[in-house]
Amino acid sequence: MSLPHDWVLTASLVTGAYLIGSIPFAVVISKLFGLADPRSYGSGNPGATNVLRSGNKAAALLTLIGDAAKGWFAVWLAAGWVHEPITLACVTLAVFLGHLFPLFLGFKGGKGVATAFGVLLAIQPIMALLTAIAWIATLVIFRFSSLAAIVSAVLAPVIYVVAGQYIWQATLPMSLAISVMGALLLYRHRANITRLLQGTEPRVGSKKDAK
Repeated sequence: MSLPHDWVLTASLVTGAYLIGSIPFAVVISKLFGLADPRSYGSGNPGATNVLRSGNKAAALLTLIGDAAKGWFAVWLAAGWVHEPITLACVTLAVFLGHLFPLFLGFKGGKGVATAFGVLLAIQPIMALLTAIAWIATLVIFRFSSLAAIVSAVLAPVIYVVAGQYIWQATLPMSLAISVMGALLLYRHRANITRLLQGTEPRVGSKKDAK
């Protein structure tokens, strides 16, 4: 494992990635659309799913795109400057942690599903596609948004490592970064996991979910 040769550049990229990840698109877009702060209703989560509970699909879609785009942009930008696996892995975690613990929202952010997808898209588009297919398939079959996220979080590092032996060259730092990201996604969905086990998790489209 090669260490970054330019610590100033590395620190700048990691810090920049964290700040990019901290941009609260759910809150910003809700304000632009004249909607209530997404932290004040539903799950209280500043993310696209909760913005959708406002009934404004356009705002929810833009939030989804914004959260995914910032994950993609931070990794893409770093990849244009450096090629050390450990630096790119640190940037990957930084932008994701920025969304989970944003500086601009008192370190209380979203669950990170869309941002994680954007990160995967920047790392390997094929991996992002396979993970998205798993997410969609789980959602269509079981109609649990949380379960789809959980399944994707578990499969993403597996896909990266396994397919990395045939389609791309997987690196240890990025394997660890994606695994940590998956573990954090599971942690952020711990309440959902409890409800799934108890049979009280609302399905997508249900009246309870709408509330």
